[in-house]
Amino acid sequence: MAPPSPDTFAIAGNRFGLGLRADDPPPADPRADLLAQFDRFDPRPPAIAALPGSAQMAAHFRSFLEQQRLRLRRDMVAASMAAPTATATSATPPDEANRRQELRRLYTRAYGDQVNGRIAAALTTPAPFPERLVHFWSNHFSVSIEKLQTAGLAGPFEFEAIRPHIAGRFVDLLQAAARHPAMLLYLDQAQAIGPESPVADAARQRGAPRQPGLNENLGREILELHTLGVGSGYSQADVQEMARALTGWSVGGFVRGPAGQAAPDGAFVFQPGWHEPGPRQLLGQRYAGTGEAQARAMLADLAVHPATARHLATKLARHFVADVPPPALVDRLAAAHVASGGDLMAVYRVLVASPEAWAPAQPKFKTPWDWTISALRATGATATPDLRLAGALSELGQQVWRSGSPAGWDDIAASWAAPDALLRRVEVAGRLAARIGDRIDARALAPHILPGVLTAATAQAVGRAASPQQGLALLLAAPEFLRR
Repeated sequence: MAPPSPDTFAIAGNRFGLGLRADDPPPADPRADLLAQFDRFDPRPPAIAALPGSAQMAAHFRSFLEQQRLRLRRDMVAASMAAPTATATSATPPDEANRRQELRRLYTRAYGDQVNGRIAAALTTPAPFPERLVHFWSNHFSVSIEKLQTAGLAGPFEFEAIRPHIAGRFVDLLQAAARHPAMLLYLDQAQAIGPESPVADAARQRGAPRQPGLNENLGREILELHTLGVGSGYSQADVQEMARALTGWSVGGFVRGPAGQAAPDGAFVFQPGWHEPGPRQLLGQRYAGTGEAQARAMLADLAVHPATARHLATKLARHFVADVPPPALVDRLAAAHVASGGDLMAVYRVLVASPEAWAPAQPKFKTPWDWTISALRATGATATPDLRLAGALSELGQQVWRSGSPAGWDDIAASWAAPDALLRRVEVAGRLAARIGDRIDARALAPHILPGVLTAATAQAVGRAASPQQGLALLLAAPEFLRR
């Protein structure tokens, strides 16, 4: 077999992967190697396995809530015993603020460790194509750290719900994401109660001041973002039926009897007393079952729906090929999804075999995450150099797990290629080069990390640099390095 052309090697490593390293050997067959990487992919690499999981993070949040409840009870007792003019509770607000700050500090430390674990996995993986897919699917099922409830759970969400399922069936990925405590808390599903459920009925009978109610957030995002996509034909009635079917899906550690069943901290728990009884109607399909199985049956059908297949195919083609996905490729990817019953490997095989993905042009502009990881890989890093560099992702506009929206980060050049954003990349490239540029010959490095795509203009600019540091900075900010 003839050796692969340099640009094919570059596409495999930069477009499908996370950026080439100087010592990456060219595979004999780049397409076959991409698929073979799934045999080398570790869903739980050491950098991640050593971190606390969702159970521990949820336990911290549950403890915080319990302290809040204790404080409220204590205040009520004190108020009932005090004279009307007394100020028995005047000292409690600072206490609560301190506890909240303490939880934030704990979560901030945990978040930093989780980000470093994610970066270490991306830098050291022997399977960069599957690793890129982890980031793709994590963004598809976006959970943002902006809420206090999820600040410590977004990392475990990716590690526990996404990584193990990227090469399986889409329904398993969908179910794992929807059942994870991070998603249930982020989209306010953990406390959603059916209006006609036994718990709601009991609340009405006793005249509770706050009546339980339905929450549509998770049901809406499942239809709009996770499966069918916007404009696919579902209605508000479908959103409500999905939300009713999901009632009772909650997180262990946050509810105690008699309102709900106890469960281990952070574990998925189905609360039968919260579930809206009766059959449901979704997209014209009747779901006679009840309990937890009802929503699971809906998710199973949604996972293989033709609209879901097209929605996912469009996003994959946009991520790997072009901001405006080639329609023929979208058709083939969607057809593979439907024909295989949502087998993700079947879809990936079509993607890797597609001629559109191997076009020599570099149509995809790197996101800040892509660019940072590829710069670190290019310079031989195996771990986050320091927290300031990890913080550079915030400067570049893409703080890890903080998209601020269930829709996740955008995946088109217009979102990342503004002049001020490019200027920040140049500044970060300069800081990175200032730390390690004296140990790297950018002139020798350039053809290894940009085989077949290095332009004469960039090679000349790097060669004429006034210092090794300047040469490396010029290489990392070069137009062909900004794209993949």
